[in-house]
Amino acid sequence: MKKKILYVEDDPNLAFATKDNLEQFDYDIIHAADGAEALELFGKEHFDICVLDIMLPKMDGFTLAEQIRKQDALVPILFLTARSLQEDKIKGLKLGGDDYITKPFSIEELRLRIEVFLRRSTSATPAASKIEPGKVGIYDFDFQKLTLSGNGVLQNLTFREAEVLKYLSDRPGQVIRRDDLLKAIWGDDDYFMGRSLDVFISRLRKYLSADPAIKIDNIHGVGFRMRW
Repeated sequence: MKKKILYVEDDPNLAFATKDNLEQFDYDIIHAADGAEALELFGKEHFDICVLDIMLPKMDGFTLAEQIRKQDALVPILFLTARSLQEDKIKGLKLGGDDYITKPFSIEELRLRIEVFLRRSTSATPAASKIEPGKVGIYDFDFQKLTLSGNGVLQNLTFREAEVLKYLSDRPGQVIRRDDLLKAIWGDDDYFMGRSLDVFISRLRKYLSADPAIKIDNIHGVGFRMRW
């Protein structure tokens, strides 16, 4: 079956060109021109990924993402943001976004970002979920299902959260260089990717806070170390 993408963009020319090009790769693109229309569509249909512009009429992309997260904790959310609005990237991640791409962007770059998330989503099949979850302190971490459970709580993780946690928890006690972690997860190590990483580290610390033995240390000038 075709993968269904919710694409929200109010610029009609950009929306037409992007939708037309992505459909060449056999995606089912459902386009909405404003945030309110997009939220209504999301409530009626299943989507494999959401691609959201930030500056939207009726409901901006940040508010839309918050509403989507209330309905679905796992669907990947990719923000489209203007180069001049770098702080939008950090705000979007804090609201539950998984990644962002800056305008102007190439269709190939957008397609590759989408493919990364769709491949990981497809890997979380019933067969794959038979893999034993890993232990992180008192928690069971199931990378395939994107869940962290322990202390009577089940925490759904976004793709990025699960990726960062897996990279760190696979290397307990090791000092992980920041640029190595950034390149492994984002494929880049620029300044704003680094700030994105800090957002995810903060989220993980919160999720793991019921086990005081778990620490994600900041190693000044180097990176991180996870221990328990």
